[in-house]
Amino acid sequence: MTSVQAIAAEILRRAGDAKRFVVGIAGPPGAGKSTLADALREEFLARDERAEVLPMDGFHMDNAILEARGLLPRKGAPETFDVRGFIDILEAVKRGGEEVLVPVFDRSREIAIASARAVSPQTRIVLVEGNYLLLDEAPWSKLDGRFDYTVYVGPAYDVLEERLRQRWQHYGLDEETIRQKLYGNDLPNGKRVSERSRPADLRIEIF
Repeated sequence: MTSVQAIAAEILRRAGDAKRFVVGIAGPPGAGKSTLADALREEFLARDERAEVLPMDGFHMDNAILEARGLLPRKGAPETFDVRGFIDILEAVKRGGEEVLVPVFDRSREIAIASARAVSPQTRIVLVEGNYLLLDEAPWSKLDGRFDYTVYVGPAYDVLEERLRQRWQHYGLDEETIRQKLYGNDLPNGKRVSERSRPADLRIEIF
């Protein structure tokens, strides 16, 4: 498995003397994207590099909108995100020069919290993480070319299944609800990501 230190070193090599370098970390639900992004941020900080994580999950549509559209049971699928809003924030982050406040998703409450994290003008490395950053489907395909470097994290199906089961158990869901989330939403979304994503600069089988 490629180490966090090795990935960080490659990102810095590619970043050169750029004032802002945006990394996209994609992969199916439960792949380890957030874990990798957080570990890379800590590694960059240890190297005296300013870094921050921009999570795609902060752009979930609100439950009221999803319910009105009949999409609440599919929350987390590609069509349940504010892609335009996400692209707007990403472009503001890429331009740099000013602070950008970004939303963060609170999974325990299943809501996105606006302006919950700041990307300062001094932040050099921005680690964008989310399931659909490389998805070759409209409107997500508009993200093509917007990242300076991309990483795809793609564990095997059985690894994803177990990780996602543990995630929902952690939040106290009963077995029937977990089964519905796993096989009715999470794993189909994961299959969609694995089959329809553009190639990344770096692919990691498991993290």
